[in-house]
Amino acid sequence: MSKRTRIIAGEDVARSVADALQYISYYHPPDYIQYLTQAYAREQSPPAKNAIGQILLNSRMAAFGRRPICQDTGLVVVFAKVGMGVRINSAASFADLVNEGVRQAYLDPDNPLRPSIVSDPLAGRLNTRDNTPAVVHVSLVQGNQIEITIAAKGGGSENKARFTTLNPSASVADWVVDTVSNLGSGWCPPGLISVGVGGSAEKAMLLAKEAMNEPIDMTDLIARGPSNAEEALRIELYERINALGIGAQGLGGLTTVVDVKVATYPTHAASKPVALIPQCAANRHLTFTLDGKGPAQLQPPDLSQWPHIGPEDLQTSGVRRVNLDGLTKEETASWRCGETLLLSGKMLTGRDAAHKRMVELIEAGEPLPVDLRGRVIYYVGPVRAVREEVVGPAGPTTSSRMDDFTERLLAQTGLIAMVGKAERGPTAIASIVRHRTPYLVAVGGAAYLISKSIKAARLVAFEDLGMEAIYEFEVQDMPVIMAVDVEGNSVHTSGPIEWRKRMAADSIARNIGI
Repeated sequence: MSKRTRIIAGEDVARSVADALQYISYYHPPDYIQYLTQAYAREQSPPAKNAIGQILLNSRMAAFGRRPICQDTGLVVVFAKVGMGVRINSAASFADLVNEGVRQAYLDPDNPLRPSIVSDPLAGRLNTRDNTPAVVHVSLVQGNQIEITIAAKGGGSENKARFTTLNPSASVADWVVDTVSNLGSGWCPPGLISVGVGGSAEKAMLLAKEAMNEPIDMTDLIARGPSNAEEALRIELYERINALGIGAQGLGGLTTVVDVKVATYPTHAASKPVALIPQCAANRHLTFTLDGKGPAQLQPPDLSQWPHIGPEDLQTSGVRRVNLDGLTKEETASWRCGETLLLSGKMLTGRDAAHKRMVELIEAGEPLPVDLRGRVIYYVGPVRAVREEVVGPAGPTTSSRMDDFTERLLAQTGLIAMVGKAERGPTAIASIVRHRTPYLVAVGGAAYLISKSIKAARLVAFEDLGMEAIYEFEVQDMPVIMAVDVEGNSVHTSGPIEWRKRMAADSIARNIGI
């Protein structure tokens, strides 16, 4: 064995992966908090400012409580640069070592993370129960150490990844802006957009996925100016995407992205492959190095950098308090888009798998295990509770996945309102109008904060579905925003239009010196 060869213990790889996944489950990167705090200070849209404030408050609470920022604790993605002077002392493969770390992290009794991975994507879709396997990318590089970048990617943002192959003369910027304008808000802005250009189809996607873990530096880049085509494209995309007015959670506002990343690679003369991947407000990632001296030592961030935003800072004028236990169609018909409601009382939960099973029972002519008449349903799959918790972090899931089931459930069950995340599609909105059953949104990225408004929880149906089972929550002052009213008006349509017009008008005024 060469004297330059460095031995790294396999258990150090597994332990470091486990520690890193725990770390990023409750600590935001400080650079993201810095940029999000700036966005909060300048935001003028009340719903968007409230949403950003909830994300910041949630981040601080999660950091001190050491519980997940978001209930979707993610698909684990690993980029490992393994020095060719390293020998890993283990009988297991590198991927097996990573997966052992994932297993340890997600089953940690002090901070269990929600397992979301299903083993068979085509048929059974059975949950692996420990969030394995991870997606592992390994590069052999010079040196005698291992650098690992680990990320936990939520399904809401991962589902919005897009790919195209443009003609060589076509504009990357135009395609990206057009694509983002049609993504909806299920990826939980404000976050990042990462773009990979070149190579082949799979290379472009990898470029985008890896680049999104780079430090946020847009303010510095704008201040010094671009030094190459990639940096010029980053600035152009940053300005044009924010000018869309999508805003936090798609509610309309000034900040949709805090940064845009661009990575390129040589490609075929006839090709221009382009990949786009959004990064959500959870923005979980960390890079560490192993040098043979033991597991990575991860130091907590300086939490004094987190802004001191309290619940009192998030109360806006005209907040409406709602008693869920006495809710009527007449009352829900009076709710208007964009207003903040504080919900108290009992609600049911249910997401993809529960909706599918309920519709199957309805179609088979069989009774449902729970009466939905006059009830509100919350699209959520919470993290398992620990210690004195009633429920773990319990933020909303992307509601459009329930659109295919909405008409059947509203027609057959008597649901009175729905709570989720992001916009609804045309078919669901038509059902909302037909059955006069409004839709509200909770803030994606505020899961720990939301869980504190849940005072009791009990399992009522489909226990075998795990985190997708139906529960009854008793909530107190759970904050939501009215998204689609019984007339079909949608804040996810009106909000961005309003703020796009405002920003365009302000830009014109600046250009003519008003």
